[in-house]
Amino acid sequence: MTPGSGEFASSTDPTTWASAETALEYADSREADGIGFVFTDDDPIVGVDLDDCRDPETGDVDDRARDIIERLDSYTEISPSGTGFHVLIEGKLPDGRNRRGSIELYDTARFFTVTGDSLEETPNHVSRRQDALEAIHREYVQNTDTDAKSESENRGTTNEQISTNTAVEIDVDLEDEELLEKARNASNGEKFERLWRGSTAGYESQSEADMALCCLLSFWTGGDHTRVDRLFRQSGLLREKWDDVHYGDGSTYGEKTIERAVANTSEFYDPDAREDSSEPSSKESESSTAENRDEPAQNHAYLVEKNRLLSDRVDDLEATLEERDDRIAELEATNERLREQLSDYQEELERREDSSDPEMDGTPDQDDSIWTRARRFVGDDN
Repeated sequence: MTPGSGEFASSTDPTTWASAETALEYADSREADGIGFVFTDDDPIVGVDLDDCRDPETGDVDDRARDIIERLDSYTEISPSGTGFHVLIEGKLPDGRNRRGSIELYDTARFFTVTGDSLEETPNHVSRRQDALEAIHREYVQNTDTDAKSESENRGTTNEQISTNTAVEIDVDLEDEELLEKARNASNGEKFERLWRGSTAGYESQSEADMALCCLLSFWTGGDHTRVDRLFRQSGLLREKWDDVHYGDGSTYGEKTIERAVANTSEFYDPDAREDSSEPSSKESESSTAENRDEPAQNHAYLVEKNRLLSDRVDDLEATLEERDDRIAELEATNERLREQLSDYQEELERREDSSDPEMDGTPDQDDSIWTRARRFVGDDN
């Protein structure tokens, strides 16, 4: 939200931003979840986003995240979800990809939700850590030929058509139309075409349909986040929600959907491996083989997302039920209190009636007696 106007802010529109003081004052005086820091080209700040690496109940941190935090040695705070960390450093983000798995680096056009819940063992200021940033980027994010060769040798998958998602992101050097044509000609081409046209038939929600299409696109693009996003925007499933920020780290619904789809896709299409193979094959058998091998992975990703959506729905319903139970208990307590008050009022009224009746009964008799005597006295005088 933009303080003052109440409109939604944008990480790419400076006119919707405000100073830290203004944002804090607005957050304190209004019902706001927190404030966010926007990364721009004009500042030297780089953000390192570490997701799903901390147990919110025990505070345990996985080894990879701990290694990154210790080596960067700069201001670090727990993310709004409690399951990750945000590290802020001064430096220049190296060229190449900026996301891999649960690690993402930002330097412009994004924002962090700031919690202020900093780690005690890290500095309370943003430090310049260019060398450490480059090393972290090289080891944990950027793919190199050495990494690719090493991983391929370890798996023994040289010249395979399909690569697992533990490998590097595969470069699918095909035009979009050619890639879409292959997807349509695969054995699950009808399913792809239905989703591509925007049909949600067979899915309990559009979110599930979105995930299903993203899983298919993830396979055919070799897990390329940017290309999955570009292709999805051409499909009939695209809606305004795709670009809505739904998460505390500033991620949009679309970005998280793609991230989950790629993370849960275990095999990717690799055209280079097929071209290098000594055994010729038709386009139909190539597409069929690729699809058949990836079908379990796609189903797994779909089921994972469906389970997440159902879990979220259960949590929402349980929260609603708990709120209603609390409201019922509150109303019952109010009702009981009012009944007690009513009973007290009735008893008080009865006591007053009982105490006032003798006086009311005796007064007329006394008045009548005096009046009678007076009349008699006057009558006697007449």
